[in-house]
Amino acid sequence: MEAFFWYFLIYSFLGFLLEIIFARLIHSSKPDRKCHLILPVCPVYGLGAIGILLLPGWVKASPPLLYLGGAFMATLAEWSLAFFYEKALGVQFWNYHGLPLNFQGRVCLWFSLFWGLLALPLCYLVQPALAGWVSSIPTGLTLLAALFYLGDAMISLLILRVRGTKGLRWYRSLRPFEAR
Repeated sequence: MEAFFWYFLIYSFLGFLLEIIFARLIHSSKPDRKCHLILPVCPVYGLGAIGILLLPGWVKASPPLLYLGGAFMATLAEWSLAFFYEKALGVQFWNYHGLPLNFQGRVCLWFSLFWGLLALPLCYLVQPALAGWVSSIPTGLTLLAALFYLGDAMISLLILRVRGTKGLRWYRSLRPFEAR
């Protein structure tokens, strides 16, 4: 169970990095995609990755089945988290209404196809590299990290509920040191 916490956290961070790269590539007006107050994470990626990792071994052993199963699990995670954010917190981190073949603006076929592609390196390259490293993390460190994550998540949820996504962008008020 400890390993799944770390997988969730690591894949949420990697998803954050992927979002930053994607935002820069498409010149998005939202260059930062943070979903927590302090930690640079996008939990939808962690949730999607966990769903993919929980697929049966026979699905993961077949690239075509992994592609389909990965697309389904990541899309299910994306829809579920979008629904939660909208209904429980009144915020939207993404909206696919402008894209063809979307469902309620929460998911769309084009991104689902992309999630299926990401499932392949996740299971065949990244996860095997992470598994040994994660298994060596001491339980005490896992407990501290989990407490920190939960604290950040609880505060973030409260801020999202009260101030929306702008409340998480506290760092924008910081000014870089100016040369004197």
